[in-house]
Amino acid sequence: MHLSLAQLAALTAAPVLVSAAPSVERRQAQKVTVNLGQKYQTIDGFGFSAASQRANLIVNLKEPKQKQLLDILFNTTTGAGFSIVRNGIGSSPDSSSDHMNTILPKCPSSPDGTPDYKWDGKDSGQLFLSQKAWEYGVRTIYANAWSAPGCMKTNTNDANGGSLCGVSGATCRSGDWKQAFANYLVKYIQLYAENGVKVSHLGFLNEPDFTASYASMLSNGNQAADFIKVLHPTLQANNLSHIGINCCDATGWSVAGQHASQLKSSGVENLIYAITSHEYTSRISGRLNTAARSWQTEYSDLNGRWSTAWYSSGGAGDGFTWANTVYNGIVNANLTAYIYWEGVQDRATNNNNNEKLVLVDGQNYEVSKRLWAFAQWRIVRPGAVRVGASGGNNLKSAAFQNTDGSIAVVIINSGTGSASVGVSLTGSTLTNPKAQAWYTDNTHDMSSTEVAFADGTATASVPGRGMISFLIAGTVAAPLAAPPA
Repeated sequence: MHLSLAQLAALTAAPVLVSAAPSVERRQAQKVTVNLGQKYQTIDGFGFSAASQRANLIVNLKEPKQKQLLDILFNTTTGAGFSIVRNGIGSSPDSSSDHMNTILPKCPSSPDGTPDYKWDGKDSGQLFLSQKAWEYGVRTIYANAWSAPGCMKTNTNDANGGSLCGVSGATCRSGDWKQAFANYLVKYIQLYAENGVKVSHLGFLNEPDFTASYASMLSNGNQAADFIKVLHPTLQANNLSHIGINCCDATGWSVAGQHASQLKSSGVENLIYAITSHEYTSRISGRLNTAARSWQTEYSDLNGRWSTAWYSSGGAGDGFTWANTVYNGIVNANLTAYIYWEGVQDRATNNNNNEKLVLVDGQNYEVSKRLWAFAQWRIVRPGAVRVGASGGNNLKSAAFQNTDGSIAVVIINSGTGSASVGVSLTGSTLTNPKAQAWYTDNTHDMSSTEVAFADGTATASVPGRGMISFLIAGTVAAPLAAPPA
């Protein structure tokens, strides 16, 4: 479901409440100024994964619970409005435990042999989820391989590390499997297309700096470049040049920086869409040195027991903590996408921890405040451009101009007391603007709140340690002037 200008106008069609004493309210309000002439990155979106068979939890829900949960995840007016789904491309010969099964359970004897692909029409539940996401208007489907099939690797196993045969430093008796792996990934994309879902981005590594007991494949940036030089022309030859290649889903930001440097020195930076990273071994700190876009593609609280709290002493799983985590990535690192680890997970897995946004327990579900922290960003639609935003005490603000001209402003109140916030625009070409705002705190989840709009300033109250998002919509009178050089 996309928010068109008509839909935005409908959202704000109700009379805008103006304070009986607007001048007093504005004088007391902390002012946040949005500068539309100051432009930063273009946003790809916000999302989650349901890899490792977690998507089956949604598949197995009966109505009306299934539709309710899908709305919570994807609806742009009542839910989180996620716009990215990250799928795991399976490499395992079986579907036991949480394994993601491969489409090539038995490899040919040589890289040049004819592959016998087997498609189960389910893909660990991810096809169903992707099809449903597509119905909601999601157009960013990130297909990401944890590993190549074992037969293509130095350790002949899709788990426990090993490298892709044929990249620098990885010689195998069976030969060079780079082209065969590229063909494998193309086949996966084609199978999804045949089932009504167009994959938009492709990754071929997951935490390649870490040897895991599950599906994993080791690689540095130079070795990744070896494969990209094969993958890119293979996509082009199969009329898939629109697919963005992502690399390399490092365990942490510092390793992603190393990958960015190596990819650049290897001459493939112009062949990739985004440098991708997780935040487990090192948190986001500043911008990556790359001309490619930057995505944070996986992170969660792996240790804390299941919590639905918004603020509980600033715990790692708190919604308020995640509000600040996403803000840091978008504003301080110029991320164009932020993807949480698992959207859903059951109670039994990993001691019922906080790595999920929604706990699915049989035919019931429970939503964490982490999801509602992400929901505050739902008014920032794919293609939005981040613009300047500044002002206020204890306030963190981020502003964006959507492709339809509407202005989205997301604000975190780090203070312990409530604050009146006035948002004003400079460089705006909107006429007849109207504003709506939603807030989240310990007892509210994207609750609509009253907005006073006068003299070009939208004013509303945000609770202490709360979050508020303003959407200002109107008629776009003319294109914005170019930002100063």
